[in-house]
Amino acid sequence: MKDLRGQKILVSGFHAPTLGVVEAFEDAVLTLDDAGRIVGFEPDGDPTGATILPTGWLILPGFVDLHVHAPQYAQLGTALDVPLEDWLQTYTFPLEARFSDLDFAKAVYSALIDDMLALGTTTALHFATVHVPATTLLADLCLAKGQRALIGKVVMDDPDQCPPEYRDASAEDAIAGTRAVIEYINAMPGNDGMVHPVVTPRFVPSCTDACLSGLGALAQKTGTRVQSHVSESDWEHDYVRVRTGRSDAEALADFGLMVPHSVFAHGTHLSGSDMDLMIAHQAGVAHCPLSNAYFSGAVFPLRAALERGLNVGLGSDMSGGPVASIWETARMAIAASRMLESGVDAAVAPEARGRGAARIDFRTAFYLATRGGAKALGLPVGSFEPGMKFDAIAIDPKAAKGTIRLWPGYDGDLVLEKLLYSISRANIATVWVDGLRRVG
Repeated sequence: MKDLRGQKILVSGFHAPTLGVVEAFEDAVLTLDDAGRIVGFEPDGDPTGATILPTGWLILPGFVDLHVHAPQYAQLGTALDVPLEDWLQTYTFPLEARFSDLDFAKAVYSALIDDMLALGTTTALHFATVHVPATTLLADLCLAKGQRALIGKVVMDDPDQCPPEYRDASAEDAIAGTRAVIEYINAMPGNDGMVHPVVTPRFVPSCTDACLSGLGALAQKTGTRVQSHVSESDWEHDYVRVRTGRSDAEALADFGLMVPHSVFAHGTHLSGSDMDLMIAHQAGVAHCPLSNAYFSGAVFPLRAALERGLNVGLGSDMSGGPVASIWETARMAIAASRMLESGVDAAVAPEARGRGAARIDFRTAFYLATRGGAKALGLPVGSFEPGMKFDAIAIDPKAAKGTIRLWPGYDGDLVLEKLLYSISRANIATVWVDGLRRVG
């Protein structure tokens, strides 16, 4: 299937422009301009002269992954049986330190981007490493391969919390390196908004106050988004309160790091007032249900956060999350919400076992995987409305080696539910970003 810029296309599929509402369309006419922006979407439009996709193909908006530790792709599915502190110090930090080797970095990052695009993840918010050259390499690869990306050099300068062989030499060095990455990405030839820089303190415990304040000032001055972790676990949540006398969210805001369209991962221990603070600063949460199950010790109260008005999308959090797939992440988000609602300990009476009114369904999960994540980032993707960029996944339900089985009688939302739960990589026929074919 070819590039679609400047064309009129006849399409069938689904999107969720707003939370809780899935729109199905059949033989709709979608028109793109020469930059891959949607200029027309007509459910009953005139198909004359339109490009017609192969029979039976369905299109969805490209998926958005709000929390990716890009270098950790090399250890995906490794050492998930140890506590978070041991996992970081014994496995993760030594791995990330290897990205001073640009040949190694290129091999890992190239495989990561190719595999994410093949699974339909067209936008990703990436943590890189402390190394400026490897971080700019990741930006180069995302631009060349066509993944819409937001990329940050990881900052961790506190000698009391970070290993000597893997940390920034000082707050000044960390800030200077972050500034260098911002300037590099903003000046990349041919970028045109495909790749964005992100100020990236790993989390409050890994950074000194001087570093956090400096990064906040840099984000404010340059208008750059911020990404970090927030109230991820009992340890992080309590550590920040003891050290700063404030909640994690309050500390990030006071350091100037909670700028509009910034995203903070996990948030399992956020209070209601923390959520309100994030809403006031137009910040969002990357909900990472898979890694939360391994390391956070709690379930993020997703439905309560959405009802409060907090912007939320999904994050794979590879490799704390053991898969690189937003499909799997969406499924786990649904399962985790049901466990939070009903509880998990059979020794507790049913009426006291769960939180109550916490579940979400596949419609909400689909929204979070597409428009919800894009809205958190402030990006014009995630649905097929006019003005959006055409980032899309074409699904072939009848692919020879696929795993989707659509029987007679299934239509409407039931088809989307089937796709969400039963799709495999073989069913993904083509992926477009900005209307340009990237897979298939």
